Amino acid sequence: MQNYQKIHPDEPPAGLTAVEIADLLSVEGDEMEGLMARAAAVRDAAIGEGVYLRGLIEYSNICRKECLYCGIRKGNTAVGRYSLTEDEVLRCARTAWESGYGSVVIQGGENQSPEHVRTIERLLREIKSLSGGELGITLSLGEQSSEVYRRWFEAGAHRYLLRIETSDRELYGRIHPAGPVHSFETRLGALHHLRETGYQVGTGVMIGLPGQTVEMLARDLLFMREADIDMCGMGPYVESAATPLSRNPGTVIPPLKWRFDMALKMVAVLRILMPDINIAATTALQAIEPGGRMRAIRAGANVIMPNLTPERYRGDYFLYDNKPLSLDSAIPEDHIRYGEWGDSRHFLRKSKNSSR
Repeated sequence: MQNYQKIHPDEPPAGLTAVEIADLLSVEGDEMEGLMARAAAVRDAAIGEGVYLRGLIEYSNICRKECLYCGIRKGNTAVGRYSLTEDEVLRCARTAWESGYGSVVIQGGENQSPEHVRTIERLLREIKSLSGGELGITLSLGEQSSEVYRRWFEAGAHRYLLRIETSDRELYGRIHPAGPVHSFETRLGALHHLRETGYQVGTGVMIGLPGQTVEMLARDLLFMREADIDMCGMGPYVESAATPLSRNPGTVIPPLKWRFDMALKMVAVLRILMPDINIAATTALQAIEPGGRMRAIRAGANVIMPNLTPERYRGDYFLYDNKPLSLDSAIPEDHIRYGEWGDSRHFLRKSKNSSR
């Protein structure tokens, strides 16, 4: 087996098998710390050690989906529904621009209404205008038609995050209700449409789902490599008491510590597999352990998303329990790359090669 001690930062392996990846994901203690350190070295050699900031704007918690793990799923009547006004979104974007963040992320529940599509399109153009084109924009607004993806891309969005949650078709079916609204094939198709449109494409998985195995997680990493993604946002599964998945008496969920450590190892191994992509240190890590996002940075991540959503709405964008509502301040200032879009080096390299 090719273990982490044999992984050289300047020559990351491209051919690790699912079995070898599962072995790497099973290391503990000092071996886990060594794996994380090696992943950070791979990152530094490929893209440098700086951290990019993406100002997070949680635009709306209105969603048409019934995902069994999600606190803002359509059927949860306990959550107060909201959508930010256009002025509120633009104030958030201006704060990001004036703070030197370089980019914003507009995230929200899945909504395919014509008015929603028009509003996002209009906001994209207005954000570009107010920042003089200086703010980069990532969207994370779920499955849409290829036409909508094109309209949003032409209006100014250039990165899109659409998490697969799991690349295992059977597990996907167990965490989503049956029916066309929650189709594994549709999810895959949406990722394909995003790539065809020209976006930098991101995806990710939840780690520690009921019934998920280390072997499944290894295959998730291979899925991301084979899909040739440009960025990734993945983190531990954290329960929401308001969801069917957490209320099922037969559900067996790994301990939080296992989920936290496994998420760090997933970040580290993905960095080794794909040295020049962008990998986010996700908020779910912070829900389990203070300083969790910084642990992910030390494991190879290079993106953090400070939450710019107006405080009065943050409690209603509660995807899972114990979600932190503010950013920890432990990021060293000299590590932050202010004023940069932070586009995926992986995407830029592919684009350069394809234009030759």
